[in-house]
Amino acid sequence: MEKKLNFTDQALNQINMITKGEEKKFFRITVQGGGCSGFKYNFSFDTKSNDDDIIFGKAIIDKSSLEIISGSVVDFKKEMIGEAFVINNPKATASCGCGLSFSI
Repeated sequence: MEKKLNFTDQALNQINMITKGEEKKFFRITVQGGGCSGFKYNFSFDTKSNDDDIIFGKAIIDKSSLEIISGSVVDFKKEMIGEAFVINNPKATASCGCGLSFSI
């Protein structure tokens, strides 16, 4: 099964906008243990990719994290309470109210 990650137009536009310039060359997505539901999403910037990274345009994710969120959709939401990247993960069986923590 192919490891895939999908991005909405809003997410791609935001990633392209915030990665202009060399100090923020890539938008990095990682999945870490922790959070109130078992795993949590982490978003950061990187100037280079690593050997175990999969590159999706200006976004990068390590192979281990991609295993957990393969098939997900990365979106960028603008709401009255703020703006944030959101991952719609079909493998998640539960998530926290913050939207960054989930379990599978």
